Amino acid sequence: MNTSLDHLHPNQSGTIIAIEAGAELTRRMSALGLRLGRRVEVLRIAPWQGPLQIRVGHTELMIRRTDAAKINIQLSA
Repeated sequence: MNTSLDHLHPNQSGTIIAIEAGAELTRRMSALGLRLGRRVEVLRIAPWQGPLQIRVGHTELMIRRTDAAKINIQLSA
């Protein structure tokens, strides 16, 4: 099943299959390790539409929900 990163719940994970963002945002995400084929896990979600805390490899990041919505994920089984 495919969805966007902002729809995952804590402890859910998946693989990045597409990033639907402009060139600048895609470059910034890539520099943070958010690239096609990478596994992403949601650790926590801030209330009131706040950011998501995610893990990519051994790195933990905070990402805005609007940016997370641009990352398409294939859920892990």
